[in-house]
Amino acid sequence: MKINVIFYSLYGHNYKMAEAVAKGAMEVEGADVGLFQVSETFTPDILEKMGATESKKSFEHIPVATIENLTEADAIIFGTPTRFGMMTAQMRAFLDRTGGIWVKGALIGKVGSVFTSSSTQHGGQESTILSFHATLLHHGMIIVGVPYSETRQSTLSEITGGSPYGASTIAGGGANTRQPSDNELGIARFQGRHVAEITKKLVGE
Repeated sequence: MKINVIFYSLYGHNYKMAEAVAKGAMEVEGADVGLFQVSETFTPDILEKMGATESKKSFEHIPVATIENLTEADAIIFGTPTRFGMMTAQMRAFLDRTGGIWVKGALIGKVGSVFTSSSTQHGGQESTILSFHATLLHHGMIIVGVPYSETRQSTLSEITGGSPYGASTIAGGGANTRQPSDNELGIARFQGRHVAEITKKLVGE
């Protein structure tokens, strides 16, 4: 079974979460896991002004996602930072190119899942994931989240992301701020593994 993790990251927080999600999926026997990033739309001078040039270099080796990375997969786990409670423009631009495969129903019956990040503790993480689900539903995908059997999302001893909708991290602002915690990365690994386990049941491989 083929599972692709497709993310957008600016300062590297979602990249680290995507790595954890992929590692979790790889724990399931028979999982062929791919890791891809969506195209950047900011120009180099804008990235420089945002202080993101060096952070972008840390994952420049990750291949850029194509539409084929959607159609080839049995499950797709998307990662996007929060922008005013919604996905980033970069992820939206990628998804807006999927009209051709929507017409063909190419993603119907595939598993879809979402993780995210925000700069603040209540920065729209849940609304970002839930609004992202609308696109997956239009494609006829089967949505998988993070059940409460993953008890790390109920942690009260520290500030942490994570909800029934998907893994998340609180990034602060800019490149040199808070990094994903062990608890958040643990939830991300669980999400990857959980998606892979359900996909295996569905595809029978």
